[in-house]
Amino acid sequence: MRIGELAEATGTTARALRHYEQAGLISSERASNGYRIYDERAPVRVRNIRHLLAAGLTLDDVRVFLPCLDGDVAAAPPSDTGLRVALARLAVLNERIAAQADARDRLEAALRERTADRIHPLTA
Repeated sequence: MRIGELAEATGTTARALRHYEQAGLISSERASNGYRIYDERAPVRVRNIRHLLAAGLTLDDVRVFLPCLDGDVAAAPPSDTGLRVALARLAVLNERIAAQADARDRLEAALRERTADRIHPLTA
């Protein structure tokens, strides 16, 4: 299967596939014309990578799941290592969300303070 076919089959882009390959998450062979050729397991692997990325993991985090990317990652019981990675990523995301909420609250307070005599969306 060529890169365009894999991209279409998995709802991703050729650019993303090249990125996954550069990260060591998928691999290909080269045809005589230089085109990338992926094996029959690649669509499942790419869908699993996309599932894990959509859940908030990074490409580095996904590497931990390499041994099971060719199966049903969503239905498989998580490994201890996988759980540790997911919990660590969740902590990072929670910290970022808290920081953004704090920034929003500070900005909102500053706007309220400086525009108290005007009608604006924050009080309407």
